[in-house]
Amino acid sequence: MDSATLQDHPSVDSFFNVAETETLALFEHLSFEFLEEFDVFAPVQTGRTREHEPPELMRGFLHCYYRDIYGIRPVERELQNTVVWLSCGFDRPPSRDAVDRFLTDLEHVVDEVFDRLVEQAARCGLLDLTYCIDSTDVRAMPADQDASKCYDPTADEYYHGYGCTIVSTGQKIPIAAEFTESKRAPEETAMRVTRDALAVATPMWMLGDSAYDTLDWHDHLLAAGVVPVAPYNARNTDDPKDIEYRVEDRITEHSEDVQLKQSTLDETYNRRTGVERTNESVKDCGLGRTHARGRVHARAQVFLALCLRLVVAITNYERGDNPGSTIITV
Repeated sequence: MDSATLQDHPSVDSFFNVAETETLALFEHLSFEFLEEFDVFAPVQTGRTREHEPPELMRGFLHCYYRDIYGIRPVERELQNTVVWLSCGFDRPPSRDAVDRFLTDLEHVVDEVFDRLVEQAARCGLLDLTYCIDSTDVRAMPADQDASKCYDPTADEYYHGYGCTIVSTGQKIPIAAEFTESKRAPEETAMRVTRDALAVATPMWMLGDSAYDTLDWHDHLLAAGVVPVAPYNARNTDDPKDIEYRVEDRITEHSEDVQLKQSTLDETYNRRTGVERTNESVKDCGLGRTHARGRVHARAQVFLALCLRLVVAITNYERGDNPGSTIITV
């Protein structure tokens, strides 16, 4: 590193004192070299070369999201900071074109990048035996014509935006997700996200609110050896069952020997607040409100926020701190 690199700093010692921030800590235990395995980041046949490699650009975006900085121009401006671009592994600050091109390419594989980080969280032992599923709102910019008028039954209000269905576990760890047109996602979405979650690891319990009181969801989980716990919803029936949870009725279809105590179901369902805390922690990472117009850009921001939540959790775990914390203490 030559003296020009440190021209804004009085000494090498003071430079590293400044650089020892959450940004350096974020990447202390994680490598993003796997990004180079994706075809979308391969050199193009026209011979156009990349100014910067995907791992350093990914670190740059994660740093910015951690700092609540979103959008191509704000990200590019932040990455002009000498301490920041050095901390993220750049050999020089990236141009706006480089930032924009990376995000455009990342949009094609950002869900797969999320899956890779979920695998790493699993290897760290951050998953437990209880999964929770829930949907949350994603507010969009007023000028986003792809977004629509959505209803949030929890807040009993309408909003302009999208939704996201998330399965979480442990200390606010998202392990499966799908970007949706609104918070009230169709049953098919719940089934896909549930299958994705079970592909990571098989839990003992799967919790959801009354919106997940569907026969297919319950039967799929019971067939996989997972006990689903969702409040019984007597929709459109003239003869409601005398049960609190749908599983009390469906369990007999799958096993004659298993009996579930009401107290056990109640106690287990009370853990469902964990998914609400996960949603809030991911919103702190940028999921709550998009800062780009268009469904594709909005989806990329949502999954980058999910990736950041995993990066923070893994980093805190590796540093011996609380994985459930949304901040990194240095």
